[in-house]
Amino acid sequence: MKNTEQKKFDVKDFFANEISGWKKAEVIWLVLSCLIIAGLSIYWGDTLMGIISATTGVACVVCTGKGKLSAYIFGLVNCVLYAIISYKAKLYGETMLNAIYYVPMQFVGFYVWNKNMNEETREVNKRRMNALQRIVLVICIALTTLGYGLILKKLGDAMPYVDSFTTVSSVIAMVVSIKMFAEQWWIWFAVDAFSVYMWWCDFRTGSGNMATLLMWIVYWFNAIIMLIKWEKEAKGKAIPTKKKK
Repeated sequence: MKNTEQKKFDVKDFFANEISGWKKAEVIWLVLSCLIIAGLSIYWGDTLMGIISATTGVACVVCTGKGKLSAYIFGLVNCVLYAIISYKAKLYGETMLNAIYYVPMQFVGFYVWNKNMNEETREVNKRRMNALQRIVLVICIALTTLGYGLILKKLGDAMPYVDSFTTVSSVIAMVVSIKMFAEQWWIWFAVDAFSVYMWWCDFRTGSGNMATLLMWIVYWFNAIIMLIKWEKEAKGKAIPTKKKK
């Protein structure tokens, strides 16, 4: 009986939460961005893997911005396919990031967010970092980018330091995202901008990864939209700095 009730919750309650609370503009953005990615990718003759990866990736970031659990389902599909595409493009940092880190983190994120959903909005609760946490965040990104860039350079990475920045920043941003901090979108904004440049350079070599390039362009625009949304909704919810006794 317990298993049956759990199954009923998974099917009905989960989907009810996922489709509720969407504003008209948000639905238009979700559908339009996915259609643009799919349509242009087909026009440019991208592979089926590239089209599916790009479309699920866009759906993932939009749902993440909305604070919906389905973001991690779309994210799982995207991460697996994107890792394969990155490996073929010799972007090993992106490959390792998705295959080794992002895939298992989709399950972690789903579990944590499921425990912190707002019953009224049916979105995940949002909050902000304090000043000290932001400083530590920036220092960590700078140091790890330098260190990992040196490793990727020895491995023969096509763009070691750009790849390093997008990789380590994404690792950190994923943790910040799971912890429901609005600062994740500042990181995603920077990561997406560098990723657009990285995949544009790759596309110019004749790789044909147009869907992946378009995916990152949409990610970048989405990061701007969601940055404004999360900062507004998380305003006044910063974690206070602990005072020494």
